[in-house]
Amino acid sequence: MSRSFARLLFWSPRILTAAFALFVSIFALDVFAEFHGFWRVALALAIHLIPTFIVIAVLVVAWKWEWIGAAAFASLAAWYCWMSIHKPWFGWSVILAIPLPLLVVASLFLVNWIERAKLRTAH
Repeated sequence: MSRSFARLLFWSPRILTAAFALFVSIFALDVFAEFHGFWRVALALAIHLIPTFIVIAVLVVAWKWEWIGAAAFASLAAWYCWMSIHKPWFGWSVILAIPLPLLVVASLFLVNWIERAKLRTAH
């Protein structure tokens, strides 16, 4: 495995997870469309950012223990599908937007865990 490919493989799940956290955070911006007091908007924003906090917390743990990231992100994808499957807005776009990126990140963390000895020396 070349050094540049090993670096790409090491950094890609971490960078993609951060990008996914930013993507999920965009959905929290709808709280500013409502005209309530400061504290109600702040509380609504905090509640809407819970998925982002979960993704970031898993990323922090997965940074060192890749197998936890693989298991957690795959579990989050499965949970989202299970929770969404009976909703009226459920469709393929829902699968493509949230669980698919989580499964890609989970797969990359799994490969990181399997190849961790090679990746640790390369990056």
